[in-house]
Amino acid sequence: MKTFKYRAIAQDGSTVNGVIEAYDEFEAMNEIHKTCTVVEDIRPVRKERRINIDINEPLWVSNKTLALTANQFFIMLKAGLPMTRTIELIADQCDDKLMRRILRASAADVAAGYSLAGSLEKNGKKIPAVFIETVRAGEESGTLEESFHSLEVYYTRAHKTNKKVKSALTYPIIVLLIAIVVIAIVMIVLVPTMTDTLQSFGTELPLPTRILIAISHFLSTWWYLLLIVIAAIILGLYLFGKSEKGKMAYSKLKMKLPVIGKITRYNAAAQVANTLATLLAAGLPVTKALDIVSRVVDSRCVGKELSEAIIKLEGGMSLGEALKNSQYLPDMLIEMITVGESSGMLEDTLRTIGLYYSEEATSASDAALGLLEPMITIILGVLVAFIVIAIYMPIFSMSTGAGGI
Repeated sequence: MKTFKYRAIAQDGSTVNGVIEAYDEFEAMNEIHKTCTVVEDIRPVRKERRINIDINEPLWVSNKTLALTANQFFIMLKAGLPMTRTIELIADQCDDKLMRRILRASAADVAAGYSLAGSLEKNGKKIPAVFIETVRAGEESGTLEESFHSLEVYYTRAHKTNKKVKSALTYPIIVLLIAIVVIAIVMIVLVPTMTDTLQSFGTELPLPTRILIAISHFLSTWWYLLLIVIAAIILGLYLFGKSEKGKMAYSKLKMKLPVIGKITRYNAAAQVANTLATLLAAGLPVTKALDIVSRVVDSRCVGKELSEAIIKLEGGMSLGEALKNSQYLPDMLIEMITVGESSGMLEDTLRTIGLYYSEEATSASDAALGLLEPMITIILGVLVAFIVIAIYMPIFSMSTGAGGI
């Protein structure tokens, strides 16, 4: 709701100055005309911009929150509760501060007569387009309950997949970080204290020992320069990734990398199939649904292909034909889409193939993560072995020489 300041002529001819809240200027004018004959001036009141940051409020709405919210909408609307009351009840029960604020603001707009999708779009910039467009399609087709049920299934599956990946990555990352800290302490603190002792043996040090001392000396002397270089590289890659060219380059690179490329391709296929099925089930036309999917899919290069396919769809092609020459989507996905269109069961076919690729992506991720831990162990073992050998080789050499004498 916006606040407007106005000056008008009342029915008795007097001048009236006042403030009114409305969704837009047209609604404000209609409300003022109920008590006044002429509106001489009306303008929005500019609110002072205040920085009010709640560190406990999330930066975006999580998949778990979206799934729970969709489930609550489905249950309450099925029970026959009015929309405004439903939104208020869900907002009161919501633990997510960002979603609670969005729902409370949307409840006021819906009470004023505006659509739920429009209210969520206005107040919820951090809500995915898939969620809002599915709600909008459900409102327009009269199948809002079914739309919320589809959203619950969609975001529950996404939440479980993300949770599984994060859980699998936690242990290897912690081990790697601890190992880096320990090796850094050894190289920067321990090795320099032993350098004088090793050099006091009076013999030429073995090559591994000389390499270890050189690395330790470099890290001890130029550690700040190394940090600056690493930070500059990370910043440069980050800024490049923020550009459209960089996003596309990273997206294509992820598709071509060993192991990661397979997982990325399966994830993209699952996301396209599941999202498209959800939007089509809500009643959206194929072109509109494909446009939304092209904007929300994680893979930039897949999104570009979907955008190009929209033009072919508008030219009279079927969805399967429009995606036939895709470089990044699996052939089986496109073939199943063609079969689904031919049989008139595109939504069910997309759900089935989406579930298949979700499971394939999970299996591929599990296999990759299963290899990650032993790889980290082997790499750390080699580094530790090198450090130990480099330190003890001079001692062994001196002991052997002394024994010979």
